[in-house]
Amino acid sequence: MNQDQAHQLRHLSNSLVSHSQISRERVSRVVTIASGKGGVGKSNFTINFALSLMELGKKVVVVDLDIGMANLDILMGTSPKHNLWDMIREQKSIWNVLEKGPNGLEYIAGGSGFQQLFHLQDEERKYFFQELEKLHGYADIILIDTGAGLTLESQQCHLSADDIILLTTPEPTSIADAYSVVKILHSQNTELSFQLVVNRVSREKEGIEVASKFKLAVQSFLKKEIKIFGAIPDDAAVMQAVLKQVPFYISFPRATVSLTLRNLAERFVTGTAVSQEHKGIKGFIRNFSRLLRS
Repeated sequence: MNQDQAHQLRHLSNSLVSHSQISRERVSRVVTIASGKGGVGKSNFTINFALSLMELGKKVVVVDLDIGMANLDILMGTSPKHNLWDMIREQKSIWNVLEKGPNGLEYIAGGSGFQQLFHLQDEERKYFFQELEKLHGYADIILIDTGAGLTLESQQCHLSADDIILLTTPEPTSIADAYSVVKILHSQNTELSFQLVVNRVSREKEGIEVASKFKLAVQSFLKKEIKIFGAIPDDAAVMQAVLKQVPFYISFPRATVSLTLRNLAERFVTGTAVSQEHKGIKGFIRNFSRLLRS
């Protein structure tokens, strides 16, 4: 068997395995992870939240769309062979760029040059959405890690998603920037579902106070209801895990921060922290493609 034949056989095998896991009944929920500024722990949250959801039996795919700063693979200590830009540029199937990280976490790397996504030719954009749609029915939850703040590109992601998990810290600048995210997105779509997470709190009481004040400000000035998802402690295990390049949910499973993530995942799965109706990946693509054309 020559090299080309071997490559084709592997590609066919990967496709068959991937397709066998697709459920016609499953509607893949699309959740974007947002923050008003960088350095609030957004990517770390995405990875460890995904792992905690998986432990509860949910099939999760993480997509790194942190434009220009894609770093999920670094936090996991992995070296992806391909990324989304490779998929488009080399016309690869999405199954060939779907990588596996710790505990079998499936993810798609963005690539440091992935800002080209938003300057694609029509045929390239069509191919991107065509491949992305193949995830329909493949995963229960698709987590999309977007860039900090609100670029035009990240706005389009959030406006197209089923839910937005918004991370902030107790720092005043972080809170102000997170409020700006809600204000701008709310002005474009009043029906968006936000779940607020206050990260790096010194104690639970601090997290509750910050979240409650944020919720009240949004209610008062924007006439918008947001859900308080939870607060995550400032735990030394997080930095230790970053240095080890092993997610803290794996390296320190009994740490307070890991137990907190488990609790958040349970709330998410039971539906107490998410909206009841969702559009799935097909709805995400439909809205996203419409926004790109506008």
